Amino acid sequence: MSSQLLAPVLLRTNFPKLELYVSGKVRDVYQLDRQHLLFVATDRISAFDYVLATGIPCKGQVLTQISLFWFDFLRDIVPNHLVTADVDRYPETVRKYTDQLRGRSMMVLRADMVPVECVVRGYLSGSAWKEYKTSGSVCGIALPRGLKESDRLPEPIFTPAIKATTGHDENIPFERMIEIAGEDVSLELRALSLKIYTAAADYAREKGILIADTKFEFGRTTRGITLADEVLTPDSSRFWPADQYRPGQAQSSYDKQYVRDYLEEIRWTKQPPAPALPAEVVSKTSEKYLEAYQRLTGRELDV
Repeated sequence: MSSQLLAPVLLRTNFPKLELYVSGKVRDVYQLDRQHLLFVATDRISAFDYVLATGIPCKGQVLTQISLFWFDFLRDIVPNHLVTADVDRYPETVRKYTDQLRGRSMMVLRADMVPVECVVRGYLSGSAWKEYKTSGSVCGIALPRGLKESDRLPEPIFTPAIKATTGHDENIPFERMIEIAGEDVSLELRALSLKIYTAAADYAREKGILIADTKFEFGRTTRGITLADEVLTPDSSRFWPADQYRPGQAQSSYDKQYVRDYLEEIRWTKQPPAPALPAEVVSKTSEKYLEAYQRLTGRELDV
């Protein structure tokens, strides 16, 4: 087993002197002051809308460091909310938690978030495939007849989404996004999302990874429209190994595949309590996250 897979697993953050702003399925966000937040990616993993009892070694570091890679890669296309990921440059009240924070955290600008997820799809998969089979379209966008599961689309499409009350993402037509966010902002984010996806997908393809789809989140800061949260990670995107790509079927991927497969195999009811994972599933899942990071960045993970 890789020495990286032996890294301590962080399931819960514990920073008594910091104000917890929000705790998500994976990230804990702390308020540093009126302008800055601290994002900390834990090693928690969720499936079927529940956080599982077992963490995945290095997952938090992978999510953070892939995001940092893409923030830098995309800096000439769109501003981002990153201030620094160098723990030694954090405020003094934060530096006492260096051991928990190094490699898995970033200090960011607080943003006024647009309440719409900006999803771009380059391939027909997931909820888009289900919708296409029923209607021949996705989010009101008509697609050519006769497409198969996982087919590459003639061109990437923008399919915005919102969080429904159940926690699932709900695809919405672009007209609904305009009602929520306004026409000017919606048009700008659609164009920007497609531009970001195209640049990232072209790069990833050279590294042997197909980005089937992904979601971006944007907000307003002093930098203007700003790319925020995580970006182009295995949690926010569908990454497929290019050398295993076979249209007409579901694809293997660099994400929670082993976890979902295991949970289906044991016939979990998808109701609490969420089960623990066996060591083999944990190890294989961690290896997939690490492989995605190393393929994309060419770097070793900082753990």
